Amino acid sequence: MATMARRTKQARREDATTVDFTIITGLAGAGRSEAAKCLEDLGYFVVDNLPPVFIGKMAELVASAGKPLRIAVVADARGGVFFDELWKGLGELKELRVPYRILFLEASDGDLLNRFAATRRRHPLAPADRVIEGIRKERLMMESLKGDADLIIDTSGMTPHELRERVSVLFAKSSPESMLQVSLVSFGYKHGLPRDADLVFDVRFLPNPHWVDRLRPLPGTDQRVRTYVKEQRGYDEFMRRLRAFLDATVPGYVREGKSYLTIGVGCTGGRHRSVVVADELAEYFRSRGHPVAVAHRDLERG
Repeated sequence: MATMARRTKQARREDATTVDFTIITGLAGAGRSEAAKCLEDLGYFVVDNLPPVFIGKMAELVASAGKPLRIAVVADARGGVFFDELWKGLGELKELRVPYRILFLEASDGDLLNRFAATRRRHPLAPADRVIEGIRKERLMMESLKGDADLIIDTSGMTPHELRERVSVLFAKSSPESMLQVSLVSFGYKHGLPRDADLVFDVRFLPNPHWVDRLRPLPGTDQRVRTYVKEQRGYDEFMRRLRAFLDATVPGYVREGKSYLTIGVGCTGGRHRSVVVADELAEYFRSRGHPVAVAHRDLERG
């Protein structure tokens, strides 16, 4: 009898590898519900606010069906017990050999305040309707979980459509066991750094096409701007050293099991130099077989 029980448990572990688990979490107002809707459209079975303690049991039940299934669980924090239950649930997923990823959504305090004001919702952790206090409390509470996240998306300045597009690109054909997926974000320093970037490269040392009258109105995607930037002294050497740096570090990320890598490339306004470099880096990663998503965050801002 005991032997049969052990075999059943082992079979469940083998079947569990057909399950793809995503935990959607992050700050209230940062877009968890929108991300969940997008994953549902991609064919995920989405469960909202499942107590984390039941994550392992759910994976075990689903695995018994014996067919591949993609599951997304939306989880938020309401107290310290949440984290103990979550770590226990994730531990059970590891024991069952279920691949999983943690998607963490965040946004700036200003964006979160505006969203709560627009919807007239109360922040779940806000004392006496002081939304900013709730935001600060939740941000502090979630900091350790953010540190363990596989993918962080900063939704500051994003519309719901832009968030859904970002999630679609990252999750459409991916699984937690797939190769490293790269997101490249060009941006302007005057508009702020992307908060979700793992690496940031500053290309403001290159001459700025903004000061060339014929190039100022053109975007960095225009061939004339691309040619100007690439012909500048120091560009080729910079790109050579940057590719060498990535050749040395990216394999390490892969060995350590990192599924996502977000790289920010910044110039002053985010319209010219950063766009050119981000697009060239996209070609570098594609040539090495990595799935790549490119977002020119400030291209239209000027």
